[in-house]
Amino acid sequence: MSSEELFPLVDEQGNVIGSATRRECHSGTMLLHPVVHLHVFNHAGELYLQKRSMNKDIQPGRWDTSVGGHVDYGESVEDALRREASEELGLHGIEPRLLYRYVFHSRVERELVNTFMAVVDDETCIAPDPV
Repeated sequence: MSSEELFPLVDEQGNVIGSATRRECHSGTMLLHPVVHLHVFNHAGELYLQKRSMNKDIQPGRWDTSVGGHVDYGESVEDALRREASEELGLHGIEPRLLYRYVFHSRVERELVNTFMAVVDDETCIAPDPV
């Protein structure tokens, strides 16, 4: 994770209108940038949560959605979701469904959150990234 990583800047409908670095987006500029969140459920309706690494620059050590991450510049929301699911939980071949989008504001950033859900069967191996 580099502070020079490039994120797309978007309007509230998700249309790309520019780009900025991670550092610029997380420094209080309130530049709107897209992220993905995936809620992973099993067939019993249980939700898988993860605890964020203490090394994260935003919200370290907090409980979070099953999968979450930034969309890279030039990457589609769906590709970012599949990449993050693979990186964070080792999930492949999932069939996510878009639930909703909303704008999240914190004291240091503003994100367009694209929220998805997926149901996995009992045979699906969830392998969290230890980092």
